[in-house]
Amino acid sequence: MQVVEHSGEVEGLPVHWLRAGEAPVLYLHGVPNTAQLWRPFLERTGGIAPDLPGFGRSAKRGDFDYSIDGYERFLEAFTAEAGLDRFSLVVHDWGAVGLALAQGSPDRIERLVLIAAVPFVPGYRWHRIARAWRTPGLGELFMGTSTKWGFKQLSRESNVTPGPMPDDFVDDVWRHFDQGTQRAILRLYRSAPEDVLARAGARLGAITSPALVLWGTRDPYLPVALADSYADVLGGDATVERVEAGHWPWLDRPELVGRVADFIAGS
Repeated sequence: MQVVEHSGEVEGLPVHWLRAGEAPVLYLHGVPNTAQLWRPFLERTGGIAPDLPGFGRSAKRGDFDYSIDGYERFLEAFTAEAGLDRFSLVVHDWGAVGLALAQGSPDRIERLVLIAAVPFVPGYRWHRIARAWRTPGLGELFMGTSTKWGFKQLSRESNVTPGPMPDDFVDDVWRHFDQGTQRAILRLYRSAPEDVLARAGARLGAITSPALVLWGTRDPYLPVALADSYADVLGGDATVERVEAGHWPWLDRPELVGRVADFIAGS
């Protein structure tokens, strides 16, 4: 299926997104990615994947609220603009902000796929890189001294397949890793101490749609036990699948693109 790039405004905010066909599927990327992450999925299932504000080619304004609540408001407006009334939702990492929208309007969610999603559940402690970003001064130093070479070397820990991560993955991240994105990342992480994450998932039981929870057993950032934590609190039938993979599991296991496509199709 052909993937087409689009640009427009959502309540005055310039936004870039990818779309394939007319299927009602919303894909939400995490940190530090862009909508390009979802291209192989869009080619299989169709759907729409925005660059979230602060990332990719979407606006990176200093006055945007880079928090769970801020992204929930953006997604309310974006889905209205995109004509998504009832849809399947697929999230990875900080794409979990889509769960705020889903909890507020659970009847709009047809099917839900969580792939190594930031945990909106109790008991999690941020990983070491997030703790650095959350620390004033240290986070700015970390960002200011980041290089493409350094990011590429750090990416070796991210997946099971011998690293570093693929060149197209590294190139897409680094192409957009400017001061606007760095600011967005710091503000997002600093807005979300562990107690805020736990409260953000207080209404997950209201989501009763079928759910697929995919997690890499060797994810260095989000332990695989979090997959069960999500399944336990979701209100519908949740299937947990643990795979020998890292934080971006479909890069280790390309067949997972088809698994997600089959789940969305109801197979």
